This record gives sequence, structure tokens and C-alpha cells, in this order.
Amino acid sequence: MLRQGKPAWLLLPAALALAPFAWLLTLHPAAAGRTYAAYGGMYIAVALAWLFFVDGVALTRWDWAGAAVALAGMAIIALQPAARG
Repeated sequence: MLRQGKPAWLLLPAALALAPFAWLLTLHPAAAGRTYAAYGGMYIAVALAWLFFVDGVALTRWDWAGAAVALAGMAIIALQPAARG
């Protein structure tokens, strides 16, 4: 059981939707893994924003620090200089 009384199998549709999303990224002509990794950093920050604004849960300094680290990692991946060669 999940916290809100809903069965855990309800997460299955989300997992099944994530797999095609990841596969679609592989169709991108440039390093799709980087795009997916950068998306992950943004996902963490948006999930915490949802927690705060929609669910009304106060974020801790650890939440803020984690989001900052995730966004910094995303920026490093997404904004790196173009490869020469």
C-alpha cells in the first residue's frame, strides 16, 4: 500500500510511460543520454516544487540543497561546450 491508501500497482502505468519516453530520446541525433540526464535534474526540482505548492509540505534545507545540486548537475550537462572534432 502507498501512503495515501492506494495500491502500489498504480505506479505501473507511470513506469510503462517512462520506458517509451526514454526510447524516444534515443532517436535524437545527438547524445540522448545527456538529454535524459538533464531532464532528471529538472524533474527533481519540479517534484519538490509540486510538494511545496500543491501538497503544502514545507521543504527542508536538505530538499533545497538537493534541488540545487540536481539543477547544477543538469546545467553542467546541458550547457557544456560543443565537442570539437
